[in-house]
Amino acid sequence: MTENELSRIKFIQDVCDKQITGVEAACRLNLSCRQVSRLVKRFTQFGAGGLLSQQRGVPSNHRYDDNLRLRILKLIHEYYADFGPTLAREKLIERHGIKIGLETLRQWMIADGLWVPHFKRKPRVYQPRHRRDCYGELIQIDVSHHDWFEGRSDKCCLLVFIDDATGKLMNLRFSETESAFDYMVATREYVEHHGKPTAFYSDRHAVFHVSKRDAETNRVTQFGRVLHDLNIELICANSSQAKGRVERANKTLQDRLVKEMRLQHIDNIEKANPWFPDFILDFNQRFANTGETQTAYSIIMLPHANSLIVTGSLSQIVQIDNLFHYKLKLGILMIHQDALLNLNLKLHILKGK
Repeated sequence: MTENELSRIKFIQDVCDKQITGVEAACRLNLSCRQVSRLVKRFTQFGAGGLLSQQRGVPSNHRYDDNLRLRILKLIHEYYADFGPTLAREKLIERHGIKIGLETLRQWMIADGLWVPHFKRKPRVYQPRHRRDCYGELIQIDVSHHDWFEGRSDKCCLLVFIDDATGKLMNLRFSETESAFDYMVATREYVEHHGKPTAFYSDRHAVFHVSKRDAETNRVTQFGRVLHDLNIELICANSSQAKGRVERANKTLQDRLVKEMRLQHIDNIEKANPWFPDFILDFNQRFANTGETQTAYSIIMLPHANSLIVTGSLSQIVQIDNLFHYKLKLGILMIHQDALLNLNLKLHILKGK
């Protein structure tokens, strides 16, 4: 019984016991006197069950005919078994001239096992991915849109670079929009400070991935060409869960970074970007993985410097066969075959902090 039907029992019982009149019961139940009389009569004959609505369980007079329902389900089984309710309804109207309500068709398909509601579907299970072995081997990059200055300035984007092996924040930079130019500037800052990573791991934003199948650019974006020239691999994730390390970092930054900037009275991009190194240092001391990891060494030619930069801080002599020694380990410079190695070229091994 519904709550409304349960509330009627007391008043109808009082009318039967002559505690109140039928007019009083009608006023309290917001019913007519004739309706109250009918309820009293049914209560006397059938008890509390007589107060239930007589239409309960009775099919609606406006329901679709059973033959029509069977015909529609037969058509769906034959032609549209893998269609969703919306698309199946469109095709029934276009090709068969059968008009039916979308929700009605959805319920029929659910009852017949042709469609599973989203809330009943099993959640997708993602295979956990282990951290990379080497520091600098894989850098997850992403942008976080948020009201970083809590209304003190316009909303902006935060470009986040985080190392996959250690979980260290490598670089942060505010920008007004998420554009290829801003990623190029942030990448240059990263390379100048840490050296060249082996690969970047990003989402499938237009900055990184060409979605058009008929694109004439070999599906490489402007930022992708820059990374190719630097010999940095660009890997585009197929889901946000795949790059969960940087996604979780974004959530943490949206809490801690906002409050830190409030305490430091930082209210615009111009003040925030120079302050980031101090914040990154404190953040990494608290959250970065302190376990020992190897360094992924890689080399980059700077356009305005007569030197090679390798991730790693020590000057070393390059041998004739492009070999060098560092911490009792032997390294080799991977130089293009058309490039001639200048013996006066100075090799710097810059160790990441």
